[in-house]
Amino acid sequence: MTTIIKRNNWAIWRDVIFALFVRELRTGFNDRLGLAWAVVNPLAFIFMLSYLRGRMNGGDTHSIPTFEFMMYGMLFIQLFLDTFMNCSNSIKKNKALFAFRQVQPISSVIATGAFYFLVKLTVYLLVLVIMYFIGMEFRVDDPLSIIINAIALWLIAMSLGLLVAIFQCYVPEVSKIQSVLTRPLFFISAVFFSMQDVPKEYWHYLDWNPILHAIELSRHAAYHSYSSEAVSEFYLFSSGLILFFFSLSIYHISWKQAISR
Repeated sequence: MTTIIKRNNWAIWRDVIFALFVRELRTGFNDRLGLAWAVVNPLAFIFMLSYLRGRMNGGDTHSIPTFEFMMYGMLFIQLFLDTFMNCSNSIKKNKALFAFRQVQPISSVIATGAFYFLVKLTVYLLVLVIMYFIGMEFRVDDPLSIIINAIALWLIAMSLGLLVAIFQCYVPEVSKIQSVLTRPLFFISAVFFSMQDVPKEYWHYLDWNPILHAIELSRHAAYHSYSSEAVSEFYLFSSGLILFFFSLSIYHISWKQAISR
């Protein structure tokens, strides 16, 4: 006699998210390079930009080695952009799966966001391992703060991705505007520079950007000698929480109408 196992809604939701996560894992690394490319790509940029920055100011940038200075900038901006861009496309990409009652749009956004967070975390740990084996000196004075900053930035990226994903269901042309708006982020988020390079009277033109706060705070967490005067943990965390609850509110109101269009 067949036994029927009854599961609550939380268990079903968890299994759906895990299944979508595995699907992202298979599609994300279905080529020959796989995870190796996720490491080689940021490493190539970090080495190139570290060399260019090092030619200007030597081996250190405001008390932190130039390689690590560029590493935090590149990994955090890529964490934001990869999470944001892929979460914003996750509802459209998985729309056929929403015919099943158990699969809801937010499940695909969470699975996609979790996949790219774990990828960047793995890349960060592999970079540290590579630095250790080739004899490069590095410090991580406050690893917990780095993880918390990364989670706050990831939450902002996923919240914005959810909002754009909903808006795309009503106005597909939003994706074109999205690509234009994200391009300047590389140049205004302290990826290539420090706020210590910018005169104080111009800080207010840049410090509205929470990505900049996450990058500068993570550099300070790795090397406490690095100044964090221009940035604020409160601003970073409050931005993440406000965007998170706002995106959930918009989703709760409009997700049924959005996927039926």
